[in-house]
Formats: sequence, C-alpha cells, structure tokens
Amino acid sequence: MDGEAIFAGLKVLEVASYIAAPAAATMLSDFGAEVVKIEPLDGDPYRTLSRAPGMPVSEHDYCWALSSRNKRSVALDLKRPEGQAVLRRLVPGADVFLTNFPLNVRERLGLAYDQLAPLNSRLIYASLTGYGEHGPEANRPGYDINAWWARSGLMDLSRSEAGTLPVRSLPGMGDHPTAAALYGAIVTALYRRERTGQGAHVGTSLMANGAWANGIMIQAKLSGATFQERRPRHDPLNALTNLYLCRDGRWLILSLLHEEKLWPEFIARIGHPELGADARFSSQAARRSHAPELTAELDRVFAGRDAGQWQGIFEAAGLPLSVVQRLGDVPDDRQMRLNGVLVPGPGADDVTVNSPIWIAGAAKVPPEPAPHLGQDTVAVLRDHGMAPDEIEVLRRSGAIGTAI
Repeated sequence: MDGEAIFAGLKVLEVASYIAAPAAATMLSDFGAEVVKIEPLDGDPYRTLSRAPGMPVSEHDYCWALSSRNKRSVALDLKRPEGQAVLRRLVPGADVFLTNFPLNVRERLGLAYDQLAPLNSRLIYASLTGYGEHGPEANRPGYDINAWWARSGLMDLSRSEAGTLPVRSLPGMGDHPTAAALYGAIVTALYRRERTGQGAHVGTSLMANGAWANGIMIQAKLSGATFQERRPRHDPLNALTNLYLCRDGRWLILSLLHEEKLWPEFIARIGHPELGADARFSSQAARRSHAPELTAELDRVFAGRDAGQWQGIFEAAGLPLSVVQRLGDVPDDRQMRLNGVLVPGPGADDVTVNSPIWIAGAAKVPPEPAPHLGQDTVAVLRDHGMAPDEIEVLRRSGAIGTAI
C-alpha cells in the first residue's frame, strides 16, 4: 500500500442488515475505515442468505464473506434499554453511522437521526430506505427485487419480448449499485464536513436508485414518448443490435450503433462483402425495413464459427461485439483480474469481488475475513472505555453477546 489508507482512522458504526447499507460500509472499509457492525444476538439474517432455496450451494458463506469483510462484529440487543445505552456510548466516537432499519423501528430503538445527532455534531448519519423517507410507504420494508427492480419498471421492461414473463432480478443486483450511491452520499458529506466541521444527514433509497438505473426510459415516459414493444429475436427492429447463436452454442450480442460508419468494415470482417450490394441492406433505412431478412442472413454467418473466434475477429477490427459471458467464465476473466475487479481474498487461495472504484496512488486494504457473530464485542466496548466488570454485567443481563 502506498502510505496510509485514505480512510484510516475513520470510524463507522453499521446498524443494518442484508446488503445495500452494509455494502456501502464495505466500500469504506476497503479504503481503510474501521467498521463496527452491530448485530442482534442471533446475528444479521444476511448470514443465512447463501443457504436460502435457489442459492448456489457451497460450504462457504459467500454472501457474508463478500459484504462483511474488514469489519468487527458486536452483538447487541437494541430492544433492551441496556443495549441502547451501549450504542449511545459508541456514537460520540463515530464519524459515520449507517442504518437501513425502517424509520418507525429506528424511533423505537433510539436510532433516529434526531436521537443520535445531539450526541455527536460531526456525525455523518447515512440512511438507506426502500421507498424514501416521506409519504405513506416511508416505513415499508423493501428488498431490491421489489423496490429497485419491480418498482422502477425495469422488471417489466426487461422481457425478452412482448408477452413473456417479467424477468426476476438476481440476488443483490440492485443492492450493490445502491450501496455505491450511499457511499457517494457519505463521502460527499465527509467532504462538506472538512469545510464546515458539521455532520450531516444523508441517504438514498432502493426506489430512487432503481429509477436512476431506468432513467432513460422513465424520462422518455415523462416526455410523452411513444414506446415500442420488444420484438422477437428473429423479427427485430435492428438486426445490428441483436443476439446471435454461434457454432459452439454460445451467444454473442452485436452493438453496431454507428452502423453507417461501421457497416462496410462489419460485412468485410464477417466475410460477406456482397451484403453491401444487396438492395435490402444498402442503407440504414433499408436495413431497418428488412431487419428480419438481415437477421436470417447473419444467423447463417455466425453459426459458422465459434463465439471466441468471432470475438477475436471483431476485437482486432475495433467493432463492438461481446460474447454473452457465462458465470463460469468470470473467475478466469483476465481483463477483470488485470483491472482489479477480482482480487486476492483473505485466504491463500481465495479470490473476491472488489468494490468498483479506484483512486490512483491509493491502494485498498487487503480483504480481511468477515467476522464471526459477536467476536469483537468485548474488544470494542473496552476500546470505548467500558470496564471489564461493566461488560460482564451487560453480558449476564443479555444485552450483549460475545463470540459464538
């Protein structure tokens, strides 16, 4: 690492569950922040997600390992007054407080902004909600499949063609982009604090990030645009932004948006320059009018070679084509490795997914293992001035839990 980590000395309290808010804390930890994760005595339910029906089966808790690396775990019963008192002892020493609890739950547990801000004028209070902090749905719990994917219109629009079922999102698909937005809000507030000395109340929601992800289509609707339904693959509006099946059973996706410029090079590279003399394909307008016929021609062409061969041909020419990568291809993706998307994990043979931003000259801290439940409870409380006998009283009362 080149010198001290950017967020070395930054203290973060995370009182959150599952993915979006905790993943924002993970991003801070990647740059050196000290993150203390407050969990209930039975643990964040996210610890069990990798064992849920339909999830990839593994002996490893891969969900927990990804989003909880570099953190310390404190098991604390916030439903008890003694537990709330412990949290209030921790807040004055924190720079950032993250939570995604529903607003009414925060009030009940003493976690609301106006309850904690008086304890620390420099505190950055970061709030993640499902549907925002105002209106009748402010207390409604939401996962990314509901508040990000379904609510934004993405789920409905991402059908393969009109009349097919809406597409389900994958675990964390909206949570991780939302985490990046919350991270951005926190860092913006930290910058302002450097200038003013004052803390801030910042936040975002899954719903807002879903709308931002689907912003072009939503803005089109707001502008009164006329929408066209998705067409079947064999009958597209544009054959040059379509999927094609190769000889080896792999799919590729063409993205020839600048087709007037790229068309001559494209037909030369696929070995069929005669298509340029075909009146059906002689201009952009003609190709659009005859998109099904051009698709049929290209189906025959692309079926003649393996996807990797086509990718090599197009990359050499600088033409935009991508093989539809299978998940099994990702671990060996050289480009991801070279660009730090996949990095060494905490174990000798481990690899993990990096958070998606970098700063030149500022290396991230090496990933540390995700904590066991309550493994740092005693150490953290001691760090905050609690005496051993005081900690023991809390343990016996059931307000805290230690390593399990």
